[in-house]
Formats: sequence, C-alpha cells, structure tokens
Amino acid sequence: MLDLSKARDRMVDVHLARRGVRDRNVLDAMREVPREKFVEPGFEEFAYEDGALPIGQSQTISQPYIVALMIEAAEVKPGDRVLEVGAGSGYAAAVMSRIAKSVHAIERHAALAEAARQRFDRLGYANIDLRVGDGTKGWSEAAPFDAILVAAAGPSTPQALKDQLDVGGRLVIPVGEEPRNQRLLKITRTGGTTFEEEDLGAVMFVPLVGEQGWAEKRQPLRHQSSARPYCRS
Repeated sequence: MLDLSKARDRMVDVHLARRGVRDRNVLDAMREVPREKFVEPGFEEFAYEDGALPIGQSQTISQPYIVALMIEAAEVKPGDRVLEVGAGSGYAAAVMSRIAKSVHAIERHAALAEAARQRFDRLGYANIDLRVGDGTKGWSEAAPFDAILVAAAGPSTPQALKDQLDVGGRLVIPVGEEPRNQRLLKITRTGGTTFEEEDLGAVMFVPLVGEQGWAEKRQPLRHQSSARPYCRS
C-alpha cells in the first residue's frame, strides 16, 4: 500500500504555503484529508501533484492549489455553515468539513455523488450532507450560509446563491462567457440587498450547468482537458 503522507506534507508546504496560502485552518485541513482517496483507481501516485485529475463523467478533481485558494478566499472558519456547488469527487467538501461546522454539497451527476458519499462514510466525515440536483438553485432549506463555493463557471452569478448567503457571507465563484476568459470572483453580502465584489484572477473551470447557469446544450466549447482549473499566481 502506498504511504503518501510525506507527499501530502510536501504538497502543503510547496504547492500551497509557498504560493501564498496562509490560512492555518486551510493548511491543516489539506494536510489531514487523504486526496488519494478521492481520485480514480490508478491515479493515487499522482494525487499530490498540483494538477487536476479525471474522476469520470467528463469532470475532474481540481488542483490542490485552487481548492486551497477558494476555501481561503471564502474565509471558511470553525462554526460556519458552508454550501459547495459541484461536489465532484467530494474532495473540497471533505477539506471544508475539517474546518466548518457543516457542509452541504450538491452534485448533478448521480454516479459522482454516490461515490463521494461512500468516501465520506469510509473516512468518517459525518458533517457533510450531499444531494444530487441543480446547484445553481442552491439549497434553500439549509440557507443561510456563511460561505458558498462553486466549482464550475457560469455566464453570471446565480441570484439564488447570492440570496442564500447570510449577511457577511462570502460566495466564491468562477464567472465568464468564454471558457478561456473566466474570472474567479469573491462576492460578500454586506446587507439585505447589497453585495461587494472582488476579482481574484483568471481561472478555467468546467461549465456550470443548470437553470441559472449554462443550459445543457448551450455550454461553451471545451478546450484541451476542459475541466482543468488554473490560477495565475
């Protein structure tokens, strides 16, 4: 059996901390969660390289740096209620579950969602609630949220997600009408109807499909590996 604990430590030290991730909660959570458990069989030895890996359904597990960057930007902290849209393999939800009080995650692909649930069960991550559905609508029954993270890019920010933020809550989402012209945005709810927006830089994600995102047949064309996100540091 592969012992990847040293590789995990190196990932945190080299790919995260040296590139500017400073939040101790994020670094500790990334050091705790075994990313090799969230990749497809045969890819375990590559789990701690700073790159995306395929997980099926034409989706990927995001590179570790972008996961850490988004969680840090969303200011996820102990006691928070968090929503993740686009759970994929479940890795980011697992990382956030080591910090937050509770994580609600939505995945539109039933097969990915079931595999993620099995991983959570095996690892004992009991504070994650995962369901299959349209993530662009959010999870109104569980709102409001202190933080919302979206792992796919829409043409604009879904209003439902903004509405489900608590006052002071943070939404981190990639937005762009072209697959090579996406920006990672941080949106903070400052009042009942007021929001502040911060541009965190260029990224590349798979399309956010749903009622308030891209229609299934109107997704932008994918290029190269399509789902591989990146962030210029």
